[in-house]
Amino acid sequence: MNAASELTELRLDKWLWAARFFKTRPLAVEAINGGKIQVNGQRAKPSHSVRAGQQLTIHKDSLIWDIEVLALNRQRRPASEAALLYREEEASRERRAAAMQERRDLGSGDATKPNKRERRLIQQFTGRGETN
Repeated sequence: MNAASELTELRLDKWLWAARFFKTRPLAVEAINGGKIQVNGQRAKPSHSVRAGQQLTIHKDSLIWDIEVLALNRQRRPASEAALLYREEEASRERRAAAMQERRDLGSGDATKPNKRERRLIQQFTGRGETN
């Protein structure tokens, strides 16, 4: 990370990609242009320079991260190293964990795919399975 310590600023889209918030830079650019990323509380462009100490708010799907930029890295590194580039606020982490738990609870109902017999009964009831 010696090369990373020499950097004083980096494009926002490159930083989001290197910090592994987005799988590709075009996805990061799309999120930035869509207003999903805020730097110090304001919308930014993909070419906006990010520096250590800045606050970022990242909206991705239904999750929100409030983070502080700690370091810059030009290359995409393993997730364990990417996590060292930022610090997430505790309130943000708790809010995100609660949202993820809520999503799990909603999706883990007893609803299963109907078997062959149940599907035929559904088709008979709705009248879609009749070919006469």
